[in-house]
Amino acid sequence: MNIPTPFVSKAMDIEKDWIDYNGHLNMAYYNVIFDRGTDEAFEMMGIGLDYVKQRRLTIYTAEIHVCYVQELHLDHKVTVSMQVLDHDEKRLRTYQEIRHVDGWLAATSETLSLHVDMSGPKVAPFPADVLASIEAVRAAHSALPTPERAGRSIGIRRKTA
Repeated sequence: MNIPTPFVSKAMDIEKDWIDYNGHLNMAYYNVIFDRGTDEAFEMMGIGLDYVKQRRLTIYTAEIHVCYVQELHLDHKVTVSMQVLDHDEKRLRTYQEIRHVDGWLAATSETLSLHVDMSGPKVAPFPADVLASIEAVRAAHSALPTPERAGRSIGIRRKTA
C-alpha cells in the first residue's frame, strides 16, 4: 500500500444549499466535508464502504472537536487532509484539516472513532489485516509533526491580575 503522508482528498466544491443566511458555509457542513474526506482515507485503509458491506464492520464517531479558522464561501474548492495520530485495538484517533485549494486553512477536526460490529451493534476489535493497515498508516504518519491544534480542549482563558 502506498501511504500518503498525510492523506489528502480530491478537491471538493461547496454546495449552494450549504450556505447559510450569513453568506458563508454553515457550521454543520464543515463536518460533511470532513466526513467525505475521511471516507476517501478510510477506503485507502481498507475500512470503507466495501468493508461495511462485506464484513458488517464499520467505524462510528465517538467524539469530534472542530475549530473554525476561516470562512468558506460558495465559490471555494477545498481538500481534506487526514493524519492518524493514535490507535488501539478498537479505536482510531485522527486529525483532519480543510484547506482551500489555494492552501489556506479553513478548519481543523480531531476525531475519536470506534470500530463497530454491526451485528450488535457493539464496539469490537479490528480484524488483524485491518489493524496491520492502520498500524502501517500510523507508522508512516508518525514522521509528520504533531499538529498544533491536536489535543486542544475548550475553555475560556482568563487574564490573571
